[in-house]
Amino acid sequence: MKYSFILCAFLLFSCTTNITKLENRSPYSSKGFAFIYNDEDYNNKIIKGKLDNAELQISHSKLSNNTLLRIINPKTNDSITIKNFKKIQYPDFYKILITKKVSEELNLDLKLPLVEVIEIKKNKSFIAKKAKIFNEEKKISSNAPVMSVEISNISKEKKEKRDFKKDQFFILIGSFYREDTATFLKQRINKELPEYDTNKLKIIKKSNKKINLVSGPYSTINIMKNDYFELKKFGFEDLDISTNE
Repeated sequence: MKYSFILCAFLLFSCTTNITKLENRSPYSSKGFAFIYNDEDYNNKIIKGKLDNAELQISHSKLSNNTLLRIINPKTNDSITIKNFKKIQYPDFYKILITKKVSEELNLDLKLPLVEVIEIKKNKSFIAKKAKIFNEEKKISSNAPVMSVEISNISKEKKEKRDFKKDQFFILIGSFYREDTATFLKQRINKELPEYDTNKLKIIKKSNKKINLVSGPYSTINIMKNDYFELKKFGFEDLDISTNE
């Protein structure tokens, strides 16, 4: 599906996020799920190249070989800085291909391997800015709803409470300065993707200058994938994944 010129111009000047190209670009930055390499997927041609699972190796399908990347586990704040080993094609839903050894370094949940990928340039101010944003978002997620579980202590006849976060995942469609821009895009999606479950589309005000349009929540990757690809058909080139919006 193609956008009209007017819509493209409108979004170009109003949107602050994802609909960008790699040409004339800022350093790459994205959030989503990592694809953890295994030989079976290579043999079945799901991925188009080999990595060594015993080594610290990564592949980004769009960035050049030897591009320096920082990969962060947003849940634990573990990170690794590593060069792009080589360009390999893998399913488009995923943000990066990593070996099992990298996943272990990051302490990733193998069922929901959420990562943030940041390209490191010589411009240190960009890295500092990303670190600041990451810390701010971490504070936001710490205020997310939690489930309280009561545990009986028979010997002390007390009840203790332990809090566990219930992770919910969202597809971040766009961030805007104005709410009417997010509303306009939501209406376009409703109109042009009639089979899309529009109840999932939500406008969330993060601050006075940041309005997010998201789809979700999701609790499994497979359900999220279907909506992700529907939105890609609409014309979005790169969609981030966020948690606990």
